[in-house]
Amino acid sequence: MVLNGIKNKAWFVTFIGLSINLALGILYAWSVFKGAIEQSINSGSQNAFAWDLASLNDPYAVCILAFAFSMTFAGKIQDKKGPSFTAKIGGVLVGSGFILASLSTSYIIWIIGFGLLGGMGIGFGYSATTPAAMKWFSSKKTGLIAGIVVSGFGLAPVYIAPLASYLVGSYGIQNAMMIFGILFIIFVVGLAFFLKNPPAGYVPEDKSDNNLQGLNSPAKIVVDYNATAMLKTLRFYIMWVIFFIGSGAGLMIIGSISGLAKASMGESAFIAVAIMAIGNASGRIVAGIVSDKIAKSATLFMVLLFQSSLMFLSYYILNDSTSTVIVVLLATFIGFNYGANLSLFPAFTKGFWGLKNFGLNYGILMSAWGLGGFIFSRLSQVLYASTGSHSMSFIIAGSSLGFCLFLTIILLEIKSMN
Repeated sequence: MVLNGIKNKAWFVTFIGLSINLALGILYAWSVFKGAIEQSINSGSQNAFAWDLASLNDPYAVCILAFAFSMTFAGKIQDKKGPSFTAKIGGVLVGSGFILASLSTSYIIWIIGFGLLGGMGIGFGYSATTPAAMKWFSSKKTGLIAGIVVSGFGLAPVYIAPLASYLVGSYGIQNAMMIFGILFIIFVVGLAFFLKNPPAGYVPEDKSDNNLQGLNSPAKIVVDYNATAMLKTLRFYIMWVIFFIGSGAGLMIIGSISGLAKASMGESAFIAVAIMAIGNASGRIVAGIVSDKIAKSATLFMVLLFQSSLMFLSYYILNDSTSTVIVVLLATFIGFNYGANLSLFPAFTKGFWGLKNFGLNYGILMSAWGLGGFIFSRLSQVLYASTGSHSMSFIIAGSSLGFCLFLTIILLEIKSMN
């Protein structure tokens, strides 16, 4: 009965983490908000947004950056204060940021509200969910559990994209942001009360062992690296560069997918965002399951190869006359591969450097995700503003991902020597 209760608690915490990430994943609906802001700029009305079109992705890029770099601090708090406290801070920050953005069309206010406060809040919430769930399960389920929890973040646009489109269309973008801000504080802070670490002395059940599992089982020997020790390993820097490029390439497309789809889908372009989100979430779960069965580095290699091929394919076939079906399929598969990255890297962090300092260690590694998203999305918007096309962005992303394949081979060699 005790073991069944613990098992149920483990899956309950996993579900709570998934649910919190479903809220925090509003980041991936930015293309819907960006479309409304761009429409407002082009209208030229008295109360319209007055931004430079080349800066249109800046709140999104700053949000990504703040998200990633806040995770280092948030991860340290999570390791010391626990996931519930950390997630509550996240909910308040996101909600406050959105409410602030709702009060103004100012570029600076949106940078602070959506970008800085929203990004920090997402970082605090996200840093709390995955470690809490993973601590309840054995290492043989690391990929699966990480994939399930982070799939909520990727799946969020399935409901947020149409909801955002409805609210923006019915009430305007300012009121829509106000509604989202209030709901986020209530929803995320409420769920955070149920996000708990396992009790002291708990050892996850492992069916491959022929002894009793749970609270009284002897722990397996695990080497736990602190941040300083992790930063002295070559493996960290290889992982950082791969994460930087893999996430940057994916976020570049995610932030622009609504605009890419508008030529063929018109006002229904948000559907492409929602369908891509399904691919994003699926990639996280599938990659998590596959990586538990085969080497995680081999899984990463396959994901990067697929993503690089898709970028070059997009360069050749995406244009204003591309059919809706092709646009949606490309978006779905690009989202799938991007999502796969987000389930693999938490698993890599636990496997390479242990769980004791997971929050801080993964927070440091997540700086790659933030810088990748910031640089690639900013570059993409600047190139589009100057050329009117996303073609060069696809070439840059595809080539960079090709370089990651080489780095992954090096990572495989390093692993084989340890």
